[in-house]
Amino acid sequence: MTESIREPADAARRRGAKPVIVYAVDRLPRFDASAYEAARATLTRVSELLVPPREARTFRVPAGSFFRIVSVEGAQVGDLNLWNAADLGERFFSGKTRALHATHVSTGDRLWSTLPSLRPLATITHDTLAWYGWDADGAGVHDVIGTRCDPYTNLLLKGEEYHRCCHSNLARALAAELGVPAREAELHVHDVMNVFMCTDYTRDTHQYFMKASPVRPGDFIEFLAEIDLLCALSACPGGDCGATHSDDAARCHPLKVEILRPAPGALAGWRSPAPSSYSRTHGMG
Repeated sequence: MTESIREPADAARRRGAKPVIVYAVDRLPRFDASAYEAARATLTRVSELLVPPREARTFRVPAGSFFRIVSVEGAQVGDLNLWNAADLGERFFSGKTRALHATHVSTGDRLWSTLPSLRPLATITHDTLAWYGWDADGAGVHDVIGTRCDPYTNLLLKGEEYHRCCHSNLARALAAELGVPAREAELHVHDVMNVFMCTDYTRDTHQYFMKASPVRPGDFIEFLAEIDLLCALSACPGGDCGATHSDDAARCHPLKVEILRPAPGALAGWRSPAPSSYSRTHGMG
């Protein structure tokens, strides 16, 4: 028997409860903009690589170096994974990054690692799309709310296999890096930072939506590697993600990655963050 759900008499009062920000972040490491800008003024490009459309590539960044993801030919979204180069068990934690910062990240925000380490893996030091802010649809750029397009969801929803989803791209790239089968590598692929992607949730149904990215050639987002990183970046098959993904319909472009090194002493006072000092006893002595 189906019971009808009636609105209680105090529904308005319940809905009117005051929202409270979940995490007070005043104790997070301070973003010293002037110090980062001073270091940025000394950067020298060490290497670069091109990520082809509908493919992914891995790259390594030593702690204390910077890396940029650059739009080079046309509007293109990228899916970014980060790991501790010495321990793939420590990787980017999109959920906690979202909870500590916001649904979309930009200059001054940090990409946090999984428990039990919970420390910054990278800090965003410059973002040429910081001007975008929040648009009339509520959307912003560089989201940490989407997971990544993947062949499992695509098969579930469309009934067909597609092998150029970002999950598959990242799995192939990591497999090549580690010299292991894709089935083994994909276990390390995780929820991404959607670089350059413009997204939010609809106001009526609260469904995840995407719209054409505002990124243009020459735009970039830049990070400081807080620890030694292994990174993987996929040039999404959705292109600018203005209409489709998980197929070959969209026009896609490559993305460039640049690795940059600051001058000796330019990061005076900076040190790689230690893992969380929590005892890990969980109340059991």
